Amino acid sequence: MTAVTAFVYRCRKAAIAIAALQKPMTTLTLRALNRATLARQMLLRRERVNARVAIERLAGMQAQVPKPPFLGLWTRIENFKRDDLAKLIASGDVVRATMMRGTLHLMSKKDYAALRPAIQPALDVILKRGMPMDLERVMSEARTFFGKKPHTFEEVREHLAAVFPKYNHRHMAYAARLHLPLLMVPDDSTWSYPPDCEFALGGKIGTDTSARELALHYHAAFGPATAIDFQTWSGLAAQRALFDELRPKLVVLRDARGRELFDLPDAPRPDEDVDAPVRFLPEFDNLLLAHADRTRIIADEYRPRVATKNLRILATFLVDGFVAGTWSIQRKKTATLTITPFAKLTKSAQKALAEEGERLVRFAEEDAASYEVKFA
Repeated sequence: MTAVTAFVYRCRKAAIAIAALQKPMTTLTLRALNRATLARQMLLRRERVNARVAIERLAGMQAQVPKPPFLGLWTRIENFKRDDLAKLIASGDVVRATMMRGTLHLMSKKDYAALRPAIQPALDVILKRGMPMDLERVMSEARTFFGKKPHTFEEVREHLAAVFPKYNHRHMAYAARLHLPLLMVPDDSTWSYPPDCEFALGGKIGTDTSARELALHYHAAFGPATAIDFQTWSGLAAQRALFDELRPKLVVLRDARGRELFDLPDAPRPDEDVDAPVRFLPEFDNLLLAHADRTRIIADEYRPRVATKNLRILATFLVDGFVAGTWSIQRKKTATLTITPFAKLTKSAQKALAEEGERLVRFAEEDAASYEVKFA
């Protein structure tokens, strides 16, 4: 090869590389984003997986209250039974602990150990907000206290207040929850945890604070998504550099507004016309909390009707893949599921919701004398 030929070859190679970089990115419509997210969240069809695998695929399940994760798995797993999760919790294969955004999540023991260090920087930011104390001394005392045996947080507050009377006892206890790898202790309650739960020091966790694996878990569960979406879900700030690092390993797409969406190359992105069955989601379901722009699952006009002033996320239902209303169960002799639509439903949607709703109320209140489904 002559010098001129080699030069031409290099120019052509560079031109091909530049052309590849300039190739228009695939644009996903809102419905395409919806269907892709539902596919990751096991909401296009119930899947034949065990509860631990499902929780890992979902990148954890928010568990501010013990019952909702059971309902969330029921709506996603074929023939799911309460004991399918309860046994995993009792054995320690699934744990309930502080994770994303400083909130309680159910995680597999393996994922908690691996991913907890990556979340710590976000928790450290929360620790610095209005909680003046000698953190090292307080955490040393709290670790020693928990190391002896499990305790409720009322006991922790009382103990730390006695040792450090100058500091706010609630701030110290909250700092312990954010800083220490504490796991909630299950019992034989119906939903595996009592109202006033004890906490215990968890086992060994990893040391890698990189958010790389956390981001990959996130996109497997909630992609395609923006860097801001990942930050919203995780609580970690300023992650643009991470996505620049991951860019060669990810597919880069765009949404209808032209924003970059990152995704795993082999992740499912079904056609936007794929049928989406009606589904009931429990309170605090991560599907409604995992993106900065949530229009892929709920219209902006409906968000205030789902998020309450005391920071609860109400139980919702999906029609054609999008949030179409809320639901609740009242229990007397009869367990009654009340469906409250945001707008008028078609007869076929009402029929599907009534049938699915009866299955839900029978699962959620299995020992009730009778069951009823009604529309508000």
